[in-house]
Amino acid sequence: MQLRVSVLGAGSFGTTIAHLASRNAPTALWCRRADTAREVGEQHSNESYLPGYRLDPRLRATADLEEAVCGADVLVLGVPSQGVREVLAEVTRYIRPWVPVVSLAKGLEPDTQMRMTEIIREILPEHRAGVLTGPNLAKEIMAGFAAASVVAFEDKEVACQLQGVFHSGLFRVYTNHDVVGCELGGALKNVIAIATGMGDGLGVGDNTRSAVITRGLAELTRLGVAMGGEPATFAGLTGMGDLIATCTSRQSRNRHVGEELGRGRTIEEIIADMNQVAEGVKTTRVVMDLGAKHDVDLPIAKEVYGVLYEGRKPTDAYRGLTRRPGAENEPG
Repeated sequence: MQLRVSVLGAGSFGTTIAHLASRNAPTALWCRRADTAREVGEQHSNESYLPGYRLDPRLRATADLEEAVCGADVLVLGVPSQGVREVLAEVTRYIRPWVPVVSLAKGLEPDTQMRMTEIIREILPEHRAGVLTGPNLAKEIMAGFAAASVVAFEDKEVACQLQGVFHSGLFRVYTNHDVVGCELGGALKNVIAIATGMGDGLGVGDNTRSAVITRGLAELTRLGVAMGGEPATFAGLTGMGDLIATCTSRQSRNRHVGEELGRGRTIEEIIADMNQVAEGVKTTRVVMDLGAKHDVDLPIAKEVYGVLYEGRKPTDAYRGLTRRPGAENEPG
């Protein structure tokens, strides 16, 4: 029996995953706006987020949450992290028992510091929760470029079953049991991407960019392991792979935020001009709290926080990083 998939959220990545899944299973995309649902269903496009790309004509779309959820065998959450709890509260009214829930969001809840799968388990305790994450730039996937992702569930059987739902053409999907590590890699790398973008905006050069990315990997690994992730996970697709893509791509929203900060714009101006969420902005505050909670030194995140929330200038932030005392041996 084919699994019926419902993707909640018609942003760039949610739409892309729905497009891929529709090749393997009956798939519905829930859109907040009725006009977006009509566009996806009738014109097979989503020009607001994926301009110029054609969606699989088999993909159904609806603005009715009950219609999207009630018949699903697999539920995929493609809404930004700050909207996950609100959407799940509505989902509880319609979801069938034992349906697995897959999160696409790469962020942490500001007030609770919770990961998305923790929120899913809190609101839907009888449902298995996992993530689909990796170095996945939506427009490149839609353009047909090769990409790899990871579906992570503690239950290996569920992960393997869902692997077949999302794997499509040149979009290769791997499985992993380390939900904590995979989820944290996707969230924490956004902070490092803002730092990298600031350097690009300042014109600090390739050597400095490389140093920030490399030390950023060590930084997010330290915190990720302290929070229960496995070290090897952060060296894989959901750690190093996602970090490289997010820190270097012109399509990266978090890198864009950093670059504009480096050019002298305020965070308020930057956000006002964006039609999508840069998760790293709010995640930075949460990361600093988590670093203090787990007694982990986070020098890069600290400088990003200073720029975002304390009025610190990007030039001063980079001086703070480059003047940081070195060590005889590079720490892990």
